[in-house]
Amino acid sequence: MAKRVCPFWVGYLLINPIRNLFENPYKLLGNFVREGMIVLEPGSGMGYFTIPLAHLVGPSGRVIAVDIEPKMIAVLEKRAFKAGMINRIERRLCKPDWLHVENLRESVDLAAVIHMLHETPDQGKFLKEIRQTLKKNGRLLIIEPRGHVSKQDFENSVALARLHGFTPDRQQFDLKGRKVLLQKI
Repeated sequence: MAKRVCPFWVGYLLINPIRNLFENPYKLLGNFVREGMIVLEPGSGMGYFTIPLAHLVGPSGRVIAVDIEPKMIAVLEKRAFKAGMINRIERRLCKPDWLHVENLRESVDLAAVIHMLHETPDQGKFLKEIRQTLKKNGRLLIIEPRGHVSKQDFENSVALARLHGFTPDRQQFDLKGRKVLLQKI
């Protein structure tokens, strides 16, 4: 699997409104997010999914957006302010081998890992960090892009998640679409 980070300039392409035609964040995430939830979004970039997540969690919820690129976080902050969601989105910088989420131990309802698991240098360590943040029965949503991640690589990631204490929800398991919802066990 590729272990490269999405360059900053690509972030502007990823927040293009035309993307809504084929990947609408509300349709994609609406079944998994409820008002009042705490959602962790590693690899948030400029907030294509972050801002809709903030709408979905409502005023009593919170989204923790984590990214490795300071410029991505800076643009996310501006976009969140403009959307009136700045108070619902906590922004954090991380490092390739450290998510900077240790203070979230057992407090997260959902970790939304969207189009970025393939970029992590150590998926096992990453999944362990994510698992520690989740509440009992907390959920992990993994979505990977078909163009970057083969079916076999996706299956390997899901198998690794199972080794790290997650079980797939069979109703939300789509290998072809590279999407799976897992639960902390």
